[in-house]
Amino acid sequence: MATVITRSNHPDGLWPGVLVWFGEEYDQFPTVYDEIFDEIEGQLATERLVAASRFGLAQIKTESAPIAYDSDNEDYVTLATPYVTGLGFAVTEEELEDQLYAEVSEGRAEGLANSMRITAEFAHANVFVNGFSNSFVYGDGQPLFSATHPSRSGSQSNVLTVPADFSEIALEDLIKQIYLTTDSRGLPINLRPRKIIVSANDMFNTTRVLASQLQSNTANNNINALKHMELIPEGAVVNPYFGVETGGAWYLQTSIKKKKGLVSIWRRRAKIQKDGEFDTGNAKTRATQRFIPSVGDWRSIFASNGP
Repeated sequence: MATVITRSNHPDGLWPGVLVWFGEEYDQFPTVYDEIFDEIEGQLATERLVAASRFGLAQIKTESAPIAYDSDNEDYVTLATPYVTGLGFAVTEEELEDQLYAEVSEGRAEGLANSMRITAEFAHANVFVNGFSNSFVYGDGQPLFSATHPSRSGSQSNVLTVPADFSEIALEDLIKQIYLTTDSRGLPINLRPRKIIVSANDMFNTTRVLASQLQSNTANNNINALKHMELIPEGAVVNPYFGVETGGAWYLQTSIKKKKGLVSIWRRRAKIQKDGEFDTGNAKTRATQRFIPSVGDWRSIFASNGP
C-alpha cells in the first residue's frame, strides 16, 4: 500500500507554538548536467545514435591504371530508450484540515519538484560514475572510457595511457592524446579540449593549475603553458553529484560538435499532477519525467581513472 501522510507524520503541526520548522528547505545547486550534456527533444520510443565513417587516404594512381575506390560506412549504433522516473505523495483529508503551518503542507510540491531535478542530475552523473565499468557499454561494445574502442583503423583510446590523479603533468598528457586523436579511418581531426569536469575533491587543485601564471606547485620559473596557450577555454565544471563514487577520476570534454557527443534526450519534462480519492478523501500529488542521458561519439570526452 502506498505511504500516506497522516496527522501522525507532523504531530507538532496540530498545535500552536512552533517557532521554526527547519530541515525541509535548503539552497540547491544550479543545474549542472546541461553544462556537460547537449539537450535533445526525443520523438521515438528508442532513439538511435549512429556512428559513420568516411574515406581513407587517397592512393597513388599509376599511369593508365584506374583510381582506387573507397566507401563510407555505418560503424555502430547506440540505442537510447528514455525511461520514466516518478515520485508522489498522498495526504489524508484530516491532515490537510488540521495542519496549522502552511510551510509544512505548501512546501511538499516544491520538494517533489526538487526531487525530480536532483534525480535527473544523478542520472547524468552516473554516465561518468559508470564510465569505466564493463557493465555499462555503448554501441561499440565498450564502456564510455576505454583504451580499446574499435575502429576501422584499429583500437582507439579516450583514457590517459597511465592513469593518474589530476595534476598539471597528467592534464598535459591527456591533452596531447586529444590532439593526436584520429577519426575511424585513422585520419587526423582537429579535436581540442574545451573544459575539465571534476568532483569536489579536485576543485581547488584544478583552479591552481588553470589560473597560476607560473607552473603550479613547483619552484620553477616556467610559465603555465596551459594558461598561456588557453588550452582549456571553458574552464572547469565541478559536479557535486559525483560524490565519492568517481574516486580520483577526472574528465576532459572536447570540441566534438553539438549534439554528437554527450546528449540528454528528453521525451517529457517534469510535470506535477494532482488528484483526489473519492472514497478516502486523500489528496494525491505525483510528478513524472521521461528522459535518458547517452553518448554518441566517445571522442567527446576523455578521462583518467585516478592512480
